[in-house]
Amino acid sequence: MPHQVRRRKETVVFLLVSGSWRAARVRCAHEFNVGALEAGLRKYPSYLTIIVVAAALTAALGAKAQRRSAAEALAEPFLGITTQGDVESRLFELSATGVSTAPVVNAALAFLDSLDEQQHAATAFDVDSIEWRDWHNIHRYKRKGVARWQMTAEQETAALDLLRASLSARGFVNARDIMRLNETVRELTERWDEYGEGLYHFTVMGTPAEFEPWGWQLDGHHLVINYSVVGDQVVMTPTFLGSEPVVAESGKYAGTRVFEHEEAKALTLAQTLTPEQRSVAILSDVLPRGIYTAAFRDNFEMRYEGIRASDLSATQTAMLLDLVNEYVGNMNEGHAAIKMMEVREHLDRTYFAWMGATNDDSVFYYRVHSPVILIEFDHQGGIALDTDGATRNHIHTVVRTPNGNDYGKDLLRQHYERNDHEHR
Repeated sequence: MPHQVRRRKETVVFLLVSGSWRAARVRCAHEFNVGALEAGLRKYPSYLTIIVVAAALTAALGAKAQRRSAAEALAEPFLGITTQGDVESRLFELSATGVSTAPVVNAALAFLDSLDEQQHAATAFDVDSIEWRDWHNIHRYKRKGVARWQMTAEQETAALDLLRASLSARGFVNARDIMRLNETVRELTERWDEYGEGLYHFTVMGTPAEFEPWGWQLDGHHLVINYSVVGDQVVMTPTFLGSEPVVAESGKYAGTRVFEHEEAKALTLAQTLTPEQRSVAILSDVLPRGIYTAAFRDNFEMRYEGIRASDLSATQTAMLLDLVNEYVGNMNEGHAAIKMMEVREHLDRTYFAWMGATNDDSVFYYRVHSPVILIEFDHQGGIALDTDGATRNHIHTVVRTPNGNDYGKDLLRQHYERNDHEHR
């Protein structure tokens, strides 16, 4: 019923925005079971109509502000996530890892070869294109590239093969399950043009090659992966994963569930903290409004807060690293192992911070922050589904590489310096 009511309200808003005032008032009378006089059919708009008009104007102004904010953010030169506005240098070294990227290169070339001329033009960008930074986790956003629903069966298989080659088995399942749960939202809300597993766009930056920089991006609701390749090094950030709902209780994909481990492992760690540790790790009993470093926050300043890993017990430190691996482990196994080595090298400068309560059924926010990785997790309020306040049924997460190496930017800079490229 709540979804039906929301759908009816949105129908009225659409009629108003499109200029169909009389139709909107008639719809108010019909859908909400109010009299013609109350619906404003006679002389004046009803109170309900005024509310709907206000909601429509608010949504329109919000969308305009969002577009302006995105444009302003993209106009800023890329710096990266920092603690105080200054990038810490020499954290990321351009060097061979011994982990081949050939399977990813071959899968990307096969995907591009499957596209027709028009699709290829819409999908291919320069390796240092601003398109890297023009992503969003919301469902209503104008995206580049080719979406799954626009592909033939052969093209869709090639696109998913690129995902499979780039990610671990677990990472691939996580990505597919998020798409499936977006189909569940479509079923629950009947908003066929806004949600669904086909609304995920693929783009490729640069020419896939084993010895030249390139990458790919997947952009859609609750699923954004930026996968940068420089030689045999891979940077898979920013990565935004989320879902509402987090479990499908009915429909085509009933039983699908995501973020169970990311939620449970963090809560278990928080519950092991001593009173003294809690006084440092827990920043607030109140959750923030959302993830701090989501879309268009490439240059966000975030100071280190919470408890340092060096102040945790050996058992707690192992739990923290296991939690980090839940996120890093979405990459293919070889490159995930390289990243985890990097995380361990900076373990003494790694912080774990918490907001909210730590009861078994609590909603909360947490982050893990070091010079080389930033992970955020947040329980959100309902957007597609009607809920009051933060809920465990709506989760956002993001993984970033601070200090200028999101999108592999620092590695790309070093590559250009070493090879004296003309195109920078």
